[in-house]
Amino acid sequence: MTVTITKQAEKYLEALAKALEIPHSRYEQAEKSYKSLGDWLHRDDSGVKNFDPDVFVQGSFRLGTVIKPQSDEEEYDVDCACALNALGKSNISQFALKELLGEEIKLYRKNKGIKKEVHEGRRCWRLEYADGAQFHMDIVPCIPNAADQRLLLEARNLDARFADTAIAITDNEVPQYYEITEDWPRSNPRGYAEWFKSRMGDVFIRRREQVFNEMRSEGVTASVEDIPTYRVRTPLQSAIMILKRHRDTVFADDPTDKPISIIISSLAAHTYEGEKTIGYALLSILSRMEQAIEHDGVRYIIKNPTDALENFADKWEEYPERAQAFFGWLEQAREDFSSAGRLVEYRRMSSVLANRMGRDITDQASDAALQPSHPGGSSLLGAAAAASSSSAPSVSFADTPRTPKKPDGFA
Repeated sequence: MTVTITKQAEKYLEALAKALEIPHSRYEQAEKSYKSLGDWLHRDDSGVKNFDPDVFVQGSFRLGTVIKPQSDEEEYDVDCACALNALGKSNISQFALKELLGEEIKLYRKNKGIKKEVHEGRRCWRLEYADGAQFHMDIVPCIPNAADQRLLLEARNLDARFADTAIAITDNEVPQYYEITEDWPRSNPRGYAEWFKSRMGDVFIRRREQVFNEMRSEGVTASVEDIPTYRVRTPLQSAIMILKRHRDTVFADDPTDKPISIIISSLAAHTYEGEKTIGYALLSILSRMEQAIEHDGVRYIIKNPTDALENFADKWEEYPERAQAFFGWLEQAREDFSSAGRLVEYRRMSSVLANRMGRDITDQASDAALQPSHPGGSSLLGAAAAASSSSAPSVSFADTPRTPKKPDGFA
């Protein structure tokens, strides 16, 4: 099945992504919150000050792929990590680390007048802000793990490019949680963000330069490197945002089998090839997603690009219905967006996608797309349209069954 992306569909999908964006103030609010916690941990009478605490954001807020909640009752989930850089696995247990940081977070809650109690999760502590804030912050305690991670990967001839930012995290469900041991759960959110940025390639660099020039013309003083990723909206980020909302709506009544965001983001980033427009990127990613999934004859494997020993699809073997749910969703997304991509009337596009994206969002997109274009309003889309004005891009979705293979770019 061949899908042609009309110029009208390109404009509509750009408006759809824009409708899903959260205000910059939400990113700034998240940044202010985790920096405030970091300042608290560095105060003179802090119980962890001498351990060099470092609080940093991770997940969709770091990648710039957060989408608006579907309702006023739904909260933004700000994922953070707090590394105590002066500690190591040889002198503290996961339990002790989590309790040490937990006490400070509880003191912070009281000092800031946050009414809701701090909640302990499997790997994190959760700070519940006031209802009006509409967000909570999950803080994962961790310690540096760069040296051990590099040794682990290089001993197996695996890619260790991102090992310098690796961390060891707490997990109260692992057997060695209370023991002082070298065996800790591993993670690398900073490394993942760098890999993700590298997948955006030249598009990210050009767009960041554009944002820098816009900020400078407004009198804002900053270097290009200081511009946060969330201010740099690329087709890859926008395509992921659209796919996440489609996923949320399709699995509204089945949250257990809903494909997790790290799988969608990783597969999308692996199969993104620098497409200049949101629509072309979205349909191209959908056509290639299975190419980034391995199958060893027994199980599906979606490797963490910063740690090839971690399989993001590890639960699919235990719960095969989740694999079935993912591939079913992928086919549905292909059908929905390829159908919309053939259309030229914005209202018809909204009708096609309303049940998958939400009527409010699709109506916002069609209303925005119907507005007259303003000069300079969409430089990336305009540049791409000019470059390809002789022919509309098309993407082929093969009708024959696919066999997952080892994805390009994985170690």
